[in-house]
Amino acid sequence: MQEKILIIDFGSQYTQLIARRVRELSVYCEIHPFNHLPAIDASVRGVILSGSPFSVRDAGAPRIDLSAIKGRLPLLGVCYGAQYLAQHFGGEVTPAPSREYGRAMLTVVEPDDRLMEGLPRTTQVWMSHGDTITRVPDGYRIVASTAEVHVAAYRIEGEPTWAIQFHPEVYHSTDGVQLLRNFVVGICSCAQSWTSESFVETTVRELREKIGDDKVVLGLSGGVDSTVAAVLLHRAIGENLHCIFVDSGLLRKNEFESVLDSYKGMGLNVKGVKAGDKFLGDLAGVTDPEAKRKIIGRDFVEVFNAEAQQLADVKWLAQGTIYPDVVESASVNGPAAKIKSHHNVGGLPEHMHLKVVEPLRLLFKDEVRRVGRSLGIGEELIGRHPFPGPGLAIRILGEITPERVEILQNVDKIYIDALREHGLYDQVWQAGVILLPVKSVGVMGDERTYESCVALRAVASTDGMTADWVHLPYEFLARVSNDIINKVRGVNRVVYDISSKPPATIEWE
Repeated sequence: MQEKILIIDFGSQYTQLIARRVRELSVYCEIHPFNHLPAIDASVRGVILSGSPFSVRDAGAPRIDLSAIKGRLPLLGVCYGAQYLAQHFGGEVTPAPSREYGRAMLTVVEPDDRLMEGLPRTTQVWMSHGDTITRVPDGYRIVASTAEVHVAAYRIEGEPTWAIQFHPEVYHSTDGVQLLRNFVVGICSCAQSWTSESFVETTVRELREKIGDDKVVLGLSGGVDSTVAAVLLHRAIGENLHCIFVDSGLLRKNEFESVLDSYKGMGLNVKGVKAGDKFLGDLAGVTDPEAKRKIIGRDFVEVFNAEAQQLADVKWLAQGTIYPDVVESASVNGPAAKIKSHHNVGGLPEHMHLKVVEPLRLLFKDEVRRVGRSLGIGEELIGRHPFPGPGLAIRILGEITPERVEILQNVDKIYIDALREHGLYDQVWQAGVILLPVKSVGVMGDERTYESCVALRAVASTDGMTADWVHLPYEFLARVSNDIINKVRGVNRVVYDISSKPPATIEWE
């Protein structure tokens, strides 16, 4: 039985980050909404209560029955979790005199406390709260404070329960990983056996048992997730896996051929399908981003379904779903507010009447890459930047035409090739070019021009949930801009996007 830490989600923006930090300690964990708890069995070694956008004083604040957990299993309350454990069991939480957001200096009051072991007497932490704990119940012992927050960390005497007002999971908490290690490895006694190698071994065995001799169809995109899913399945069921790679006409320049070449040496059974005329024809005249996504999703389903139906006796549809997709679809208040339609292939199971298998549904993006390396997949695929499912369609603002697609493909190739040539590609999480629906005046030689503008985008991130724009060298940007304007007809202006996420998204549509 796989030991695990259970993370109870009260809706915090940081909940997935807590899970990532626990996973980085080679300990398996799962996130569950507070109102949909799983059975607490022998596999659960400890529980973490997340933060929340709510105040514990709100009438509609999340509440949870902890009778099967508190006092029986190691328990760590974080932010809202700390306030909940204080107020619900006899303490008091009130609005803070001044809300505390950002860095604070934590003073460890009890350095011998098990949660505080190895932390310096004074350490930087990250605060994000509007309430404060003004009184703790009897038996609660304060173990750390800040200048503004007296009850910054406490434990309950006589039981393995701790709570902290700050966020150890964010990078700004300089000793946060040590604190989480103290809880997960020290207090919960987890064995740190969750590794990419153990995941591969366990998953291949489970896939063989689950699928048996059935046939499976998988839509390859050339991206990291679908590639790793395909290799895992191929290792488990061999030639019974059938992969379909659809060219929508919206891929990067020469990508269809290069990706198929990459798969040749991997032993995968892949069929490439060129369907660009259908996609571009159906997108003609469409400018609304959501409409573009829906058309592309529908067309992909139709093309994929037509190809899959040519295969006899297929029983399973494989998808490259990863853990953030799973968590967000089961969030505290249902699916998160929709910013844009997700590019994953919705509707295929209903259309095709197939059972679904998702071998990566437990993994974050960086874990998928580590698993891919354990499987021996080459860096040219594992190290690829994420690429949007709708392809270049959502990087062409306004109408999509074959001519505009060709312009963007040519500009994008110059940019991506330059990042590789200058050793910058692996320093960037995702890069791309946006073709803007505006033209500007320029001059080339002695002639006035009135041509398109493109925006270069490069962000640094871990999983795409947040992202910072990358400070690319000015000399690099100058050279790329010059190459684009000189070599791509139809472009006379290049700009660089310096927006971070939030408030901007990584893609423009």
